[in-house]
Amino acid sequence: MTPAPITLAITGASGGLYGLRLLECLLGAGRPVYLLISEAGRLVLHMEHDLALPARPADMARALAERFGTAPDQLAVFGPKAWTAPVASGSGAPRQMVVCPCTTGTLGRIAAGTSEALIERAADVVLKERGQLILVPRETPLSEIHLENMLRLTRMGAVMLPANPGFYHRPTDIAGVVDFVIARILDRLGIDQGLVSPWGQNAAAAD
Repeated sequence: MTPAPITLAITGASGGLYGLRLLECLLGAGRPVYLLISEAGRLVLHMEHDLALPARPADMARALAERFGTAPDQLAVFGPKAWTAPVASGSGAPRQMVVCPCTTGTLGRIAAGTSEALIERAADVVLKERGQLILVPRETPLSEIHLENMLRLTRMGAVMLPANPGFYHRPTDIAGVVDFVIARILDRLGIDQGLVSPWGQNAAAAD
């Protein structure tokens, strides 16, 4: 049986590496991915990681499939105005979606139900279909507007999972810090992960 697809959106918040690492882990777990990257998201990936992704969705899909060594048909990329994409309708959208990282602007538009681009529409569909929507904000400090939008979306059933890494697993590099957040996302999605052990597990094994 083919695993259910997951929608992953990468927006223009700092921390695009979180989205890339999550994409790598989802593909590595054998999950088909519908990928949405905003123009600002592509810009930030170039600025922070020197990763120049092609603008055309088909070209981007091929580049990422080659980067992560996955089958091309496991990854589909859709542009911001691809209104015929499966994620735009409740009859075809995946039941799970992650926005990682999530700008506060994207978060506000999702909270207000204004679907100016496919990312917001896809999130709106997941909410209305009572699916699982995980938002990974990467902003500090947070204003009252940000907090109110987060509260509003939480009451709608979305999960706020800020990119706030823990350090009890004693990371020694940036990859270890990133993996803490990715592990928490995978746990929420119900995907087995060996990136970070649950709290107390290592201590219990040592007793």
